[in-house]
Amino acid sequence: MHVRLLTGGVAVAGLLSLSLTGGQVAAAAPHAPLAARVLTYDASGSAEFKSAVDRGAAIWNESVDAVELRPVAAGQRANIRVLADNGWPRALPTTLGNGTVYIGRQAVDQGYNTIRISAHELGHILGLPDRKPGPCSSLMSGSSAGTSCTNPYPNAAEKAEVEGNFGGELAGRAPAVRAGVIVD
Repeated sequence: MHVRLLTGGVAVAGLLSLSLTGGQVAAAAPHAPLAARVLTYDASGSAEFKSAVDRGAAIWNESVDAVELRPVAAGQRANIRVLADNGWPRALPTTLGNGTVYIGRQAVDQGYNTIRISAHELGHILGLPDRKPGPCSSLMSGSSAGTSCTNPYPNAAEKAEVEGNFGGELAGRAPAVRAGVIVD
């Protein structure tokens, strides 16, 4: 994962200070890029979908810089729990970056791609709403793109929204979609 320097309103202008004793101009130390916010996930309850969950998390890690999804360490509490059940896939976000994802077998049985489901549901935890109906190029179009759609990657707008959600003062805030359960 690469870290981008934040610019714009968050950027800190380089400061110069004049030494009172020697009359020398010294540049302030350059600011370091902000580190990604690390969110942990527990896929131990995701049964046969564990590899799809890991791949969905990896896709988000490849796609954005402001947040990184990592498997939870043994004995630690995860930000995100991922469970398998026989219903339809859904996400129950609590606050931005926290909640529970269900990888429902009903959609898998109907032919939907497990990695797309995983990445889509993780997108809800990262603060993205459903965008239905939508094209296959939109990860958050979910099931409206049809069973032939296997694209698990967020588009540029979805990436930018997640970057904005985790780029600073919004971290820890509840996601914009607050209907309790986000069912896809």
